[in-house]
Amino acid sequence: MLGIGLSGFIAAIALALILTPLVKKMAVRFGVVDVPNQRKVHTRIMPRLGGVAIYASFTIGLLLILPWLPDGMLSAYDRNLISALLTGGTLIVLLGALDDKFDLPAKLKLLVQIAAACIVVFGFDVKINLLNIPFGSAMQPLGEWLSIPLTIFWIVGVTNAINLIDGLDGLAAGVSGIAIGTILVMAILMGNETVIFLSAILLGSILGFLFFNFHPAKIFMGDSGSLFLGFALAMLSMLGFKQITVVSLVTPLLIIGVPLSDTFFAIVRRWIHKKPIFAPDKGHLHHCLQQLGFSHRKTVLIIYGIAAFFGTCAVIQSTLTNSGWGNWITFIVIAALVFLLQIGAELIGIVDQTRRPVLDFLARMRMKTETQTRSK
Repeated sequence: MLGIGLSGFIAAIALALILTPLVKKMAVRFGVVDVPNQRKVHTRIMPRLGGVAIYASFTIGLLLILPWLPDGMLSAYDRNLISALLTGGTLIVLLGALDDKFDLPAKLKLLVQIAAACIVVFGFDVKINLLNIPFGSAMQPLGEWLSIPLTIFWIVGVTNAINLIDGLDGLAAGVSGIAIGTILVMAILMGNETVIFLSAILLGSILGFLFFNFHPAKIFMGDSGSLFLGFALAMLSMLGFKQITVVSLVTPLLIIGVPLSDTFFAIVRRWIHKKPIFAPDKGHLHHCLQQLGFSHRKTVLIIYGIAAFFGTCAVIQSTLTNSGWGNWITFIVIAALVFLLQIGAELIGIVDQTRRPVLDFLARMRMKTETQTRSK
């Protein structure tokens, strides 16, 4: 299976290298371009629709690999997963491509995303049926009343999380590639053959496109790319909910830790400042790092490093969950990451430049300790 996965990976890279320049020409011809404004970082008109190249490379690569799979390798659930990924992903790419051209309303995009998630759940019966809750007794079965809305919420949430971080050359593609690479490593460790070749093909598509998208970018992925990658990530990361006694609820959250935390802080930031949740701003992680003086390229590489750190934590946490200390390890990982996220958010001002409750508390404690030491 690793050989098939490697073949799919190489084929997808080659397809992306061939198709991306063609999509670039198509975007320019039909006027699907990104015009600079006060909120955007780039200073010249850029072709969009790069997501179409990623989607086409993945789809063609998958169709080329499927005939080579051993008979009986794919279970009924695996076939449904692939069909749901292709069907829902096609709808999502069409939505993104239309948004790249016509700038669709946020509510309409949300409705179509919910429709794509409903296709996955009701059309192909792919949903989160089991959940490993830390300190719970192994995998907990979920009833339909919880399974269906949780799956829809997960798909829509992850889809939008990737879309929100697409603000710098190569950022969304690279972070998504790291997340997909994490899923690939976990699939290899778990022996999940279907997720191995799906992740390998998708990773190849991303890397081939990234050749043209890394700074200085020659093409943007647009919403067609960020929405499709978010949708694909949501589908593949549901692996974390399906593997009995191997991973917990925390693992999929760690895999997409960067876009998820950036989305969370964006919601809090807009709520504090009494702005609409879907209103764009320049307060995202990449904006804050650039305001601290980091260059475009260094900002992207720093966020790559953070994403890789999250991915490493996900792999370590998932491999240790089965041990006798698994629940405590999960608890420690969560507590440490939440603390580090809060400290990092306050240092860079991702929520508010003036509100630093944890840092202020630590400063007061340090001053108190120093005063007590001097008094002695």
